[in-house]
Amino acid sequence: MKIIAQLSRIFVGILFILSGLVKLNDPMGFSYKLEEYFSEAVLNIPFLAPYAVGLAVTLVIAEVLLGVALLIGYMRKLTITLLFLMIVFFTFLTFYSAFFNKVTDCGCFGDAVPLTPWGSFTKDIVLLILILIIMKYNQVIKPIFSGKINNIIMILSLVLCSFMGYWVLNHLPLKDFRVYKVGTDIVKGMEIPEDAPKAVYEITFYYDVNGEERKFSDKELTKLPEGAKYLRREEKLISEGYQPPIHDLTMDRDGIDHLSMMMAEPKLVMLISYDLTRADEKGLEAMKDFANKAIVKGYVVAGMTASNQDLIESVVSKYKLPFDYYTCDGTTLKTIERGNPSIVVIENGIIVEKKHWNDRESVNLK
Repeated sequence: MKIIAQLSRIFVGILFILSGLVKLNDPMGFSYKLEEYFSEAVLNIPFLAPYAVGLAVTLVIAEVLLGVALLIGYMRKLTITLLFLMIVFFTFLTFYSAFFNKVTDCGCFGDAVPLTPWGSFTKDIVLLILILIIMKYNQVIKPIFSGKINNIIMILSLVLCSFMGYWVLNHLPLKDFRVYKVGTDIVKGMEIPEDAPKAVYEITFYYDVNGEERKFSDKELTKLPEGAKYLRREEKLISEGYQPPIHDLTMDRDGIDHLSMMMAEPKLVMLISYDLTRADEKGLEAMKDFANKAIVKGYVVAGMTASNQDLIESVVSKYKLPFDYYTCDGTTLKTIERGNPSIVVIENGIIVEKKHWNDRESVNLK
């Protein structure tokens, strides 16, 4: 069992480091998942939502540090105890989302490795078992280096993780794993192949037959009893059909979707603020000059938000923005870009550049 405990130590340590670094690459994405958990529809603790970003960064840095500490044998008992508490916490979240089907992706590995709710729960159960083994045979975990070197490794890990978190929050993820990454052809991403599998439903029809409610399948409708009166129908999804990578992007304005027209533009700039109430004020101020610069270069500039029309008009008036806003689902906009606001440059429907508003001066406007 000592060998199993050592192997468990290595596996758990490496997995915690990788999982933490992937989420640290995109802490905003992880914070959105936490907000889903905090919502009234899930855990009903919405008062924590404003702290989601801070909690996300703290949790992922702790995840990396605990993985490093386990591998080098740093503060053995404290490390193992914190690992146990963290995995119990995540196991509860993944079980809750799987059993009640509330959050369809836990965000365990960010967008790099999407997991189903039950897949996430299974992963956490395996980790929980391995950590319990480590707890039972914790004596086999010895410091790899001297106390001074171990301290230096932990301090360096904390500094590097903190810098990485600060960088990606003020710029963009170092690696974009999302479907809207640079090089994506939006139009092609929305296409459905002719031979693509279609969704299969089981349809049940309910009829009143001589005062008694009876159900019939769609194949039995030609053999209904005489005098049967239709009541209702129910549909049950048996298998999902093909869903294109990009399936929920719209550019609505005045009740009309302008997406097709905009994707045909040779030079388009999208300025994305999924929620204008949470947009950085300095960023919105900067968008005025940036938009004017883009317009002079021949770009069509379009704002993108999920905010209501009254708020849009207020923001446009306050910051004197020289472009119109189009509306889209907030989740879609958060998937496209993490910054608020952010800049997406599109040429003939293909994403050629994405920047945080802090990096607006480096955008290559041709």
